[in-house]
Amino acid sequence: MNMQLDHFIPADFSNQSKVWVYQTNRLLSIQEALQLELLLQTFTAQWRSHGAPVKGYANLLFGRFIVLMADETETQVGGCSTDYSVHFIQQIEQLLNIQLFNRQMLAFIVKNRVELLPVTQLEYAIQNGFINQHTLYFNNLVANKKELLENWIIPTGKSWLGKRFFNLQPASE
Repeated sequence: MNMQLDHFIPADFSNQSKVWVYQTNRLLSIQEALQLELLLQTFTAQWRSHGAPVKGYANLLFGRFIVLMADETETQVGGCSTDYSVHFIQQIEQLLNIQLFNRQMLAFIVKNRVELLPVTQLEYAIQNGFINQHTLYFNNLVANKKELLENWIIPTGKSWLGKRFFNLQPASE
């Protein structure tokens, strides 16, 4: 599985561009992905903040993650434009019959595939060797483009899970 994100993320966006990652509860079909691609393009073309166009980017990555990005170097994204993006994501949930706000499902790369695991089963998965500190984890709480590129897909031991489940101290930055 190719983990290089550079060719998906626009180079002309500031490293401080705001990022929101929404994880689906299931892999989208090809038809759903194509439909979603058109919706994402339309959304970013119409995204506004206080009437000014937002330099936006949206994409479906790995068939499971919707990444929204707003470069605020020209237009600041205010509360209303953020609310607009949340309503858009809620519409996608209804249209495709998926969940995008369930933070109780964690995503890992296991055997070269993205696998979801309910947080309630994490301890079991660790105790039985399905997940370890080297298993790649999707840290969907990244806040900007730089974090997305450097800290979205990280070894579990370098995430909040490392300290909680493996008694590891977070790596110093």
